[in-house]
Amino acid sequence: MKKILFLVSLLISASTTWAEQVVIQTKNTTMVLDVEGDKQPQYVYYGTRLSDYDLQNLQKPRSGRMDAYPAYGMNCPAEAAIAIRHADGNMSTVLGSDYVDEIEGKGNNREYRIHLVDPVYPVTVDLCYRAVYDEDIIETWTEIKNGEKKPVTLTQFASCSLPIRRGNVWLSHFSGSWGNESNLTEEPILAGQKVIKNKDGARNSHTDHAEVMFSLDGKGRENSGDVIGAALCYSGNYQLKVETDDTEYHYFFAGINPDNSEYHLKKGETFATPKVAFSFSKCGLSGVSRNFHKWGRKYMLAHGNKERKILLNSWEGVYFDINQQGMDQMMGDIASMGGELFVMDDGWFGDKYPRKTDNCALGDWVVDKTKLPEGIEGLLRDAKKHGIKFGIWIEPEMTNSVSELYDAHPDWIIKAPKRDAVKGRGGTQLILDMSNPKVQDFVFSVVDNLMTKYPEIDYIKWDANMSIMNHGSQYLTMNDQSHLYIEYHRGLEKTCQRIRAKYPDLTIQACASGGGRANWGVLPYFDEFWESDNTDALQRIYMQWGTSYFFPAIAMACHISATPNHTVFRTTAMKYRIDVAMSGRLGMEIQPKNMTDEEKALCRNAIAEYKQIRPIVQFGDIYRLVSPYDKKGVASLMYVDEQKSKSVFFWWKTESFQNEHLPRVKMAGLDANKNYKVHELNRIDLKPMDVEGKTFSGAYLMNHGLEMPYRNEPEWSKKSDWSSRVLLLDAE
Repeated sequence: MKKILFLVSLLISASTTWAEQVVIQTKNTTMVLDVEGDKQPQYVYYGTRLSDYDLQNLQKPRSGRMDAYPAYGMNCPAEAAIAIRHADGNMSTVLGSDYVDEIEGKGNNREYRIHLVDPVYPVTVDLCYRAVYDEDIIETWTEIKNGEKKPVTLTQFASCSLPIRRGNVWLSHFSGSWGNESNLTEEPILAGQKVIKNKDGARNSHTDHAEVMFSLDGKGRENSGDVIGAALCYSGNYQLKVETDDTEYHYFFAGINPDNSEYHLKKGETFATPKVAFSFSKCGLSGVSRNFHKWGRKYMLAHGNKERKILLNSWEGVYFDINQQGMDQMMGDIASMGGELFVMDDGWFGDKYPRKTDNCALGDWVVDKTKLPEGIEGLLRDAKKHGIKFGIWIEPEMTNSVSELYDAHPDWIIKAPKRDAVKGRGGTQLILDMSNPKVQDFVFSVVDNLMTKYPEIDYIKWDANMSIMNHGSQYLTMNDQSHLYIEYHRGLEKTCQRIRAKYPDLTIQACASGGGRANWGVLPYFDEFWESDNTDALQRIYMQWGTSYFFPAIAMACHISATPNHTVFRTTAMKYRIDVAMSGRLGMEIQPKNMTDEEKALCRNAIAEYKQIRPIVQFGDIYRLVSPYDKKGVASLMYVDEQKSKSVFFWWKTESFQNEHLPRVKMAGLDANKNYKVHELNRIDLKPMDVEGKTFSGAYLMNHGLEMPYRNEPEWSKKSDWSSRVLLLDAE
C-alpha cells in the first residue's frame, strides 16, 4: 500500500493546501475525482476510458453538486449521504479530504481510499473504490469510524452518492411480488424524487430489486447507447434514491434503508456500508449486463466457474407427501432422463410434530421416520443406485410455534417487546433472531449436522418464507432495538461464512418464497437462486428477462413443470416449457410418473442437448434482442461463447393470433467474419426448418437475421398455440 501525496499539486502561498486527481480506471471506463485538502472530494467524470491527454484537459462540471459523499448539516436543503448525531447532540457534520491511499490488487485491479475527516469532531470516513479492471466494474463503499469518547448516532449512512448529468435519462428497475418477480419497469427520470426501497427485513427482492440501470441517451436500447448500471450488494433492507432538483444533475444514492435503523456507533467502532458495484457501457443495457455477469461469475457467485447440475426438485411433484418409495421413484425417473441430481423438498422432518403441512416442525431438523423409515441413509443409497447426486431442503432461519425448537427456545424468535409475536405462514411461522450468536450457532449447526452425518449430500435448498413482521429483538438491548435489521443480516452473513469455510464444495440454492433473495449480498455464499415459485413458462420469460439484467444464467434456476401450471393454471406445450427453462440453469419441478412416455422422451432429448450447450448458456455473453415488454408478440435473446465460435439463440412467441406479423430478429455478438452452421434443438416439427444445416456469415445473421416459422408443425393431433425455437450456431 502506498500513500499518494499528490498527482497534481497546487501550492497556494505558504499554505499546505493540496489537490489531487484520483483516476480510477478499468479496461474500458474511467472515473475521476478531484480531491483537495480540507474539502469534499468532487466527482468530475464517469464514462468511457480517457486518454492521458484527455485527463489533463478535463472540463470541470458546472451547475451541480459534485460532492462524492455529501454530509448533512451545513447545506440542509441538499440531499445527504451521511447524517450523524454527535455525542453532544450536534447534528451537523463536515467532511474534508485528508489523504488518499492506493492499494494494488491482483492483476490490474486497484483499490483507492479517500480519507475524510471532520475538522471539529474525531469522526472519520473512508471513501473506498475498487476497480475490477477486466470486467469494467467499480465497487464503492464507505467505512465510518467514531473517534469520539461516547457513541454517535448514524441516521443516514448511504454506501455511495453519484451525480448523473441531466438530459434524456431513463431508469430501468425491477418490481414485482411473489410469483411475479423481477418485472422490468422503464421510465424517464423527472423532477422530484424517485425512491426504490425494501423493508421486508429478511428478504429484499420481491417488491423491487436493489439494482438499477440508467440509460443516458433516451429509453434504454439493448446493444447500443450509454448506460450506467448500479447494484447494491446487500441482503437486507435497502434504499435507492434519485434526487432531481433545479441543478443540472440527478443525484443517485444507494445503501442500507435507514428507516427505523439508526445506528449507535460506539467509541472506536467502524461501520462499513455494503458495496455498490457500478458499470458503464456504450453497448447498451446488454453491455452492462455482460459486465455484471462476468464480474459476478468471477468474483461474487459461489462456484461461478463450475457448471451446474440438471436436477429434479420434488416440491411441485409431491409437495408434503414425502415417502421413501416415492423419492426412489422420482430419482429413478430423473436419472433415466439424463438428470444429475435429485432434491427432496419440504416435508421430510419432524419427530414430536411431524411436518405434514406448513404449520409445524420448522427447527426440528430430524427425519420423520414414519415417512422415511430408512432415513437419509436410504435416500443416499438410492441416489447412488441410480447414479445421481442427492440434495435436501431446509429453512434454518425459521421456526413454528408448534415445534420442539420453539418449546425449548421461545427467546430466540424476533418479537416486539411486551407484545405477542406476529405469526406467518400456516398461522404459526416465526423468524429466528439472527442477531443472537446462539441462533447463529444453531443455524450453522443445521447445515453442519446434516453434512457431518451425511457427507454425500451434494446440494442444499435454503428457504426463507417469512418477513420480519414485528420489530423487536429479545437479544439486543432496548437502546439498540433499532439495530435489528442490520444485525440480522450481519448474523446471517457470519453464519454463511462459517458454513462456506467448512463446506466450500457444497452447492447451496438461495430460495426465499421464490425469488426473494436474488441479490449480490447473499450470492457469495450461494450458487444460485430460485427465480420464482411461479414456474409458468410464459410468465417466466418476463421474470427471467428482468433478472438477466444483473444476474447470469448460471445463477438462475429455471424448471420444467407440469400443466396446467400450479400457480396460474395455464396450459403450455412441453416443448415451450423446455425451451424457456433451457435459457437458464435447467431443472425439473414435476412428478415424472404423471408424464407421458412422449413427454419423457422430449425431456430426455432436451437434457442431452442442454448438456451440449450448457457451457455457452452458463458462461457465455448475453445479448438480449427483442424484449417481451415491447409487446411485439415475440421475445428473443442469445448467448455467445468467449471465442464467438458457438452461440445459442432463443426465440419464443408470447402471443398467438391468426395472420399475425412478427419482426424478423437480428442477432448480435457474433464474429462478422465467421460462418455459422445452424442446428435446431428440441425439434418437434415433422420437417426441419429451411435453415437447418445451412451456414450463414456472422455479418448476415447480425445485419439481417433469420426468418422463424411462426408455428411449430408436429403431426396434427399434437399441434398447439405455443411456438418456440432454440438454435445452436456453430462456427465452421
